[in-house]
Amino acid sequence: MAAAAPELERRPGQTLRASSVSRSFAGVEALRAVSLELRRGEVLGLIGPNGAGKSTLVNLLSGFDRPTHGQVLLDGRDVTRWRASRRGRSGLARTFQHSHAFRGLSVRENVEVSALGVGAAPNEASRRADELLGLLGLAGYADAPASALAHGDERRLGVARALATRPRYVLLDEPAAGLPEAEVPAFASVVRSVRDDHGAGVLLIDHNMTLIMEVCDRIQVLDQGETLAEGTPDEIRSNLDVAAAYLGESAVVEEDA
Repeated sequence: MAAAAPELERRPGQTLRASSVSRSFAGVEALRAVSLELRRGEVLGLIGPNGAGKSTLVNLLSGFDRPTHGQVLLDGRDVTRWRASRRGRSGLARTFQHSHAFRGLSVRENVEVSALGVGAAPNEASRRADELLGLLGLAGYADAPASALAHGDERRLGVARALATRPRYVLLDEPAAGLPEAEVPAFASVVRSVRDDHGAGVLLIDHNMTLIMEVCDRIQVLDQGETLAEGTPDEIRSNLDVAAAYLGESAVVEEDA
């Protein structure tokens, strides 16, 4: 596993941070005092069982929702009340579990629109689109309508659109869902490239544990709206509390017996 870029680690304030954020819906707490720090030049995995609060946390970080309590800080600035569009212009991008592509536009035009939305000139937007479609294996679909893409290719298009904004931080919400297992190693290389070649911080939310363990520098585990564990992939892999959250206490006891 490649190390995070050291020159980025030394810069103060280069973080996206959730500070003790909580979120309630109709009196039910989806998140309870969760803190998270994503540094530039690293891949941070965010995992947990279904309903753990992962997507809620991503919505709070990206500005699609606001916490009931706590703060969101972007490079040291309190952005808790900023709209998603303002955070996007300030270097934060995300993908979604479900496609948000402009289905009537071509694949290339979808990527160009994202670049234009953060102020890129038309020629630069076109250049970024061609570069990213090549990186993500979509060059052959550049002129096809986005509506014609298969599910896995839609996921890659979402990543291309996010990267077209040249983000300092990118939140990938289940980007490998629907990808054939044979394509996961190539996708892992894309995630590493975002970290190593673009210097961005990547928050990777996915249920594919092979991808998570292969590409993440650190992993944070949520369970029932709270942080259950944090650590390196090796530390998380050997954590019995994490195993219990995913498999159930009885399965862990049987395995240890």
